[in-house]
Amino acid sequence: MTRTDPTADYRCLAAGYDRSARRTMALRRRTIECLRLQPGDTVVDAGCGTGLGFELLLAAVGASGRVIGIESSPEMMALARQRAEAAGWHNVLLVESAAESARWPLPADALLLNYVHDILRSAEALDALFAQLRPGARVAAAGIKHPPRWLDPLRLYRRFKSRACYRRYEGLDRPWDLLQQRVPGLQVEPTLFGTGFVAWGSLVAPVPE
Repeated sequence: MTRTDPTADYRCLAAGYDRSARRTMALRRRTIECLRLQPGDTVVDAGCGTGLGFELLLAAVGASGRVIGIESSPEMMALARQRAEAAGWHNVLLVESAAESARWPLPADALLLNYVHDILRSAEALDALFAQLRPGARVAAAGIKHPPRWLDPLRLYRRFKSRACYRRYEGLDRPWDLLQQRVPGLQVEPTLFGTGFVAWGSLVAPVPE
């Protein structure tokens, strides 16, 4: 099942996004740690929202690294831009675009997909993002999933909570399966009593001749 484009919903959600997203800040931090970022790395935050994760990413890549934020919602992007300007983050590049058409100027070392179910369920979006990663780049994702069958009542609650944010409800049993096709050896762990997940892995680097 799909919904219409949620851009209009984000117009209402943008102002209160940080308040609600902070509830999963510990999970965001854990997902970023799975990227094993190093000083000087370039990391892409796809579906970056208001830029709530920028500070954590910048702390990992340092002044010599770069954070690239991709966001399709103008309202969310405006808040992300305000955040970066207020903090004086000169090594944050913001790209207002759908993931399918996002472009940035240099290959990235890592890709963060934090609570972006629509991107995870779009092969076109994933292929466009992956085409701009370095060989051996690290990828980490977190998001919602259907809980185990014995917790079926939580399925309805989860759909209600996410109704304004996602166009796609399909794939919630295994939201990472398209990612798994592109990241050999992807590791997946359930979170939040089975209603969420964290997944991470690395792209295969070519073998030197």
